[in-house]
Amino acid sequence: MSGMFEGNALPGIQTHSHTPNNYSPQELSLEIKAFISGVDQTQGRKLSVRDHARCAIRLLRTVPACREAVLEHLRGVYDEYVASFLQDLEAEGENGGNSASGGASVSISNLEDVIKEVHAVLSEFIKLSPKAWAPLVSSWAVDLLGQLSSKHAGRRAAPHSSSLNELLQLWMSCAATRSLMECYSQCLAAMLAWCPDACVDALLDTSVQHSPHFDWVVAHIGSAFPGTIISRVLACGLKDFYAHGYSSAEKISQQQAIDKSSRVPKIGSVVGILGHLASRHSDSIKKELLRMFQDSLSVPPQNVPQLTSGAGGWENSPHLRRATVPFLLQLAALSPTLLGAVSTELVEFLRPPVLIQLQAQFQALPREELENMLGLAVHLISQSPSGGARVLKFLADTATPSSVIISGPTPSPHDGIREACDRLLQMLLLHLHKLVHNRPDGDEPFPQSSTSPAMPQVIPFLEELQAHIADLCAETLRLERKRHLWLHQLLCLLSVYGGPSIATEALCQLFTQARNPEELALASQLYTQLSTSLSGLLPSTVARCVAQIHTQTLDIKELAQLLNNLATAVQSQEEDGKNGGGTTTTTGSLTQSSMASEVRVAVSSNLQDFCPLLLHGDSGVSKAAVRLLSCSQIPRACSPAHLLRICRAAVSHFFVCLRQQGKSPQAGQEEVGYSRRLLSRLAAYSSLSQKAVLQQLVEGALHKGNQDLFGGLQENPSDDTTQAQNLVPDLGISLLDVNRKFGTSVNFSGNVWSVFHAGIIGKGLKPPYTPLHPDPDRVSQNMQTLLAVMVQCCSSSGGNPTGSAGSTCSEPNVSDKLPPINAEAAKVIAVTLVENICPDVANGELSWPPEEHSKTTVERDIHIRRCFEKNPVLFYLLHVVAAGRPALCYCSVILRALLSTLLAHWESSREPSVSDSPWHLQTSCWLVSCMGEGQLLPPVLSNINEVFPHLSPFEVRLLLLGVWEYMRGNSPMPQKFTFCADQGLFFRDFSRDGDVARYIAPIHSVLHKNIDRLGHLCWRFQV
Repeated sequence: MSGMFEGNALPGIQTHSHTPNNYSPQELSLEIKAFISGVDQTQGRKLSVRDHARCAIRLLRTVPACREAVLEHLRGVYDEYVASFLQDLEAEGENGGNSASGGASVSISNLEDVIKEVHAVLSEFIKLSPKAWAPLVSSWAVDLLGQLSSKHAGRRAAPHSSSLNELLQLWMSCAATRSLMECYSQCLAAMLAWCPDACVDALLDTSVQHSPHFDWVVAHIGSAFPGTIISRVLACGLKDFYAHGYSSAEKISQQQAIDKSSRVPKIGSVVGILGHLASRHSDSIKKELLRMFQDSLSVPPQNVPQLTSGAGGWENSPHLRRATVPFLLQLAALSPTLLGAVSTELVEFLRPPVLIQLQAQFQALPREELENMLGLAVHLISQSPSGGARVLKFLADTATPSSVIISGPTPSPHDGIREACDRLLQMLLLHLHKLVHNRPDGDEPFPQSSTSPAMPQVIPFLEELQAHIADLCAETLRLERKRHLWLHQLLCLLSVYGGPSIATEALCQLFTQARNPEELALASQLYTQLSTSLSGLLPSTVARCVAQIHTQTLDIKELAQLLNNLATAVQSQEEDGKNGGGTTTTTGSLTQSSMASEVRVAVSSNLQDFCPLLLHGDSGVSKAAVRLLSCSQIPRACSPAHLLRICRAAVSHFFVCLRQQGKSPQAGQEEVGYSRRLLSRLAAYSSLSQKAVLQQLVEGALHKGNQDLFGGLQENPSDDTTQAQNLVPDLGISLLDVNRKFGTSVNFSGNVWSVFHAGIIGKGLKPPYTPLHPDPDRVSQNMQTLLAVMVQCCSSSGGNPTGSAGSTCSEPNVSDKLPPINAEAAKVIAVTLVENICPDVANGELSWPPEEHSKTTVERDIHIRRCFEKNPVLFYLLHVVAAGRPALCYCSVILRALLSTLLAHWESSREPSVSDSPWHLQTSCWLVSCMGEGQLLPPVLSNINEVFPHLSPFEVRLLLLGVWEYMRGNSPMPQKFTFCADQGLFFRDFSRDGDVARYIAPIHSVLHKNIDRLGHLCWRFQV
């Protein structure tokens, strides 16, 4: 028998003094007897374990017929080595790492060289003759590994069977088990090409017999041969799952921790093995799991036996095919790793044909088993660590009724499939509701009297959805039937689960994306459900919106929509107050009103952050901002700096609105209305804000950039050299040549005051300036709007933030009879006019000097008159000041300048009629009328403007000179006015000023002279 190995042995591996070629039959006979009896035949002593093992090795090399007996004997050698190895580890653990078991250490050292020699011999045989030795050695090695793992699993040094990594580290550090593992790996590598099933089946059979202590072996082999082991392990697990009855296995509760020892024997091992392999071979596992799912739904081949032997062949069994999906569900339920591997990709396979096949496969299941499968699927979805958004979209699209048009290429599913997905989605929402609110499967919540609060439970599905809040809100706002109700409920659960940060983000997204009141109502509904569990939600939401504005994360359209939605939410409170005053309101309207009031308070606390948007470059954003601010409440503790900032922005926006109104009348008129309301609120807030608003309104109306809005004349733009260079075309005219010709044609005195033609070098002479005349209708409309705002601001009671002027939404119209104007507000306008019109403060006292004194202020008077020529709005502003008696007294310097220039004009005029000087005539009438309305003149003198159009220039000067004399004798002092509480106005008693008859003598003279034309007006001038 030894002849078959002659010439094949490698001398380098032998450790005995004899070689196979030197053994005689007598020596082999002695070796066999010694192996069987355990006694040395030459010396008569009992063989030690080491010598006995070496005798077995020699027989293994020389007598092939003894190989099974030798391998059986070597089991004891390996077992003794493992026992000594573990004993040594336990001794080290008891003595703090210092080994005290000398006998065990000696035994290990004596057997370690034997283990190496056995390994070398078996490796050599497998390499030289794999078909003869690989099946035998693989079965022996894997069975021995199973026996050793199970036998020593209860030792203190051995970790628990659930710790695959620790078990693997322990057994791979042992030389005996490591040698067996290497031998089996060598056999498997040799058998893969011609007989893989026998080797893998032996592995899995041993796994079933010694599971779960043997899982570390399968896991290690699977890491070396992933493609073979993964598919075989899954197929074996499927058969074992079906054999134990998958219907009962599906009833495992998802809420309880299940010990692996109580599971079905094979599925626990499959989970552990695949979980260990997932760290490096997750792609292979994912592909194999998806392949199993697809193969279970495909049409099986015909004329093939239902069951085949071995680990494979499950595709041909209809029973195993029906059990595949429950088996995969159970695997995913027991292993989050496997669930995460397939949850993302599985949705892509669930197309309508696949869904129809699934429905047909599950129709035959009993109702109870089907309910259990749905519950298990719901549990898996809630525990899915990734792909939650895709799963949710798939369920929502599939469960959406056929009457709803689904966006995208998703075809309309079958009615039965739609109903199943509908039920699955409702069960998912109910399950998530129980998890979020810490409720068990029963109906009763956890007791509130518990001394220790329950730890928050992590829900992977909701954790993954937190990154998709914006998409979830967008889908919810589509308002599709049933679909938006599901998503809105999920959004509420997600907000409660994620806490204030997620709830704030959800509300912020709804406020940003809602496009109409129906969509905005979803934000109110969400707040209603969250307000009971989360406090301070709306202030945080508005603060988040402000942060988005500051960081400029919103585009222009989204920013305008956000501001409009906030304004709509605030205005709903006013609408409820108007419509539901004194009537019984429903709970929904009360909640909406509560939300509106909280939004209003939150916006008011961030008012300084919204006011810069009034001057945004986009008209839609500025309109939305003024709408929001116009209906918001100004906080009572607003700092002066913030208040003045808001006032400046509001006034600047008002003039922008007037200009926008000229381009788009309808849209601009609405925006002007919001701006007027905002200004009136600011003016009614405090005396400081009223003064700031009025002052900036006057300054803005007189600004050169806004003069054209009120019919003012623009300054000559050719004074700007840069602008002239851009506007004037190059005519090819030399400015030097023009001045040379001009110099030769005129005799100059030669001094430095010689006048030359002005122009631009290279451009020639400056073009003549032609002022632009604005549209009279537009100017009139702008003038009325400005006066209405100023009258409304002057009529507001400063210091009353909730006054009537701030709470009305109507737009007051300018009428002939102005409402009562606050005297202090009118004084602000008067002082501002003087500051902006009068170039100096000298001779600015209220008392009037003699008429000859006006010669010293000619330059200032001419400047003031030119201001009135360029800004017709000044006359209307003076009338507003006159209505707020006695504020016109503070415009004394302006009145003197106008009257002085008018006297000079009419004195130098040589025209036969005053109609030849229309501006001066109109200004004379305006001036006298304004002074009469402000009660600076008695009624008899304030009526002289009625006769001006019928007089000559000299006669007009004569009457105006009488006005000057009266003002000189009766200086315009505020102390001469008395407040009337009944009418809320100041009045002047002219009887205290003495006799006015001497001032009206020129009037009577002029009337007598023109009695034919002015006789019907004589009664107007009776004292």
